Amino acid sequence: MSKLKLLYGELNPGVLSSQAEQLQKAGYVVQTAVGRKAVQEALKKEAFDLVLLGQTLTRDDRHHLPYMVKRVQAGTKVLVLHTDGSRHPYVDANIDTGEDMEHLLAKISAMQGQAQHQPKTAAKEARTMAAKAGAR
Repeated sequence: MSKLKLLYGELNPGVLSSQAEQLQKAGYVVQTAVGRKAVQEALKKEAFDLVLLGQTLTRDDRHHLPYMVKRVQAGTKVLVLHTDGSRHPYVDANIDTGEDMEHLLAKISAMQGQAQHQPKTAAKEARTMAAKAGAR
């Protein structure tokens, strides 16, 4: 199984460094970006499985960047930290204010599991559709 490749953006380099280290210890390949422009530049250069938009990014950045991620890399998942529980149409998952690193790791793991199961489900649906079409 390949490691999940993450792009993790924060505005505060200290928060970014400490949390990125914890994500790497958990087995993820992590590229960091400080600020909105750095996140956008990284998206233009490399493909990622998941983009984490951190708690120290401005509220506007956490709102604007999901659109940018999906525009550049439509299949990339977006997880936004430090939310108020509301859903953004381009955000695949969010973590509310006050959650700890263990909760974040569990959320990433759950998202990774969903991504691994989707192709199997799509293949099963295709076989079912083909079987139904053949029965006509």
